[in-house]
Amino acid sequence: MRLCRYDDDRIGLVRGNEIFDATAALDLLPALTWPVPQGDHLIANLDALRPALESAADESRPRAIGSVSLKSPVANPGKIIGAPVNFHKHQEEAIADAAINLGRDIKTIDTYGLFMKSNTSLVGPGEGVALRFPDRRNDHEVELAMIIGQGGSDISREDALSHVAAYAIGLDMTVRGTEDRSLRKGVDSYSVLGPWLVTADEIANPDKLDLEIRVNGDVRQASNTEMLIFDCAKLIEYASSFMTLYPGDIIMTGTPEGVGPVRAGEVMQASIAGIGEMSVAVRAHLA
Repeated sequence: MRLCRYDDDRIGLVRGNEIFDATAALDLLPALTWPVPQGDHLIANLDALRPALESAADESRPRAIGSVSLKSPVANPGKIIGAPVNFHKHQEEAIADAAINLGRDIKTIDTYGLFMKSNTSLVGPGEGVALRFPDRRNDHEVELAMIIGQGGSDISREDALSHVAAYAIGLDMTVRGTEDRSLRKGVDSYSVLGPWLVTADEIANPDKLDLEIRVNGDVRQASNTEMLIFDCAKLIEYASSFMTLYPGDIIMTGTPEGVGPVRAGEVMQASIAGIGEMSVAVRAHLA
């Protein structure tokens, strides 16, 4: 199943090149009282709601994907987790490029561990990226994103992928500088998720997916998730050894070599095999 959020927070199922409105199924979500439980309410109930989503979509009229504005398919993640330097070739380019390393010794995820991104950084492809510091280098980083469905702590590697509800394309945008990584990557609109969620049953092996990003049609990054240093299961195992994961938590798995700057007016086209493609406009931030 491919689930998207669009326009004024409608929920739709993507079938081919069309979206079928399934918003009516949200009426079946359990009522919430304060304090609300941790995690995203829809993702936490996605399995139970799936038949109703399919039924509502069957009864709706289709719309072309290009006629809607796509938002992040996860509305309320508890946390967004990033995996730094999780491709060896990205480490090599970071060591070689002074505009990336700024004189620092670049190591891999084994040393750095994970980092957190602010929830206000999350947007969908239709909202685009607003460059907060146009006088500094702002880089694209295309990544596979995992959306946790079944929460847990100290999750074993063997069970890790059973905790994934869905996968999506992620853009872990970065402003270069000397500040802590979480701050530079937590800028508003610097976490793009989309174009929709593809439920885990449709992705046979998340560790063998081609991924690519083009900027104004020029290929910048192209690789495969089989090149990850920490694969998808190990990332979940590692993250959950430090913190409890909840439904809707997003784990961005790391980016390959080829990161580079983007500027206002450019358009990024990101794609991952088995998921799809999304176009994301870059604009200047308006204070």
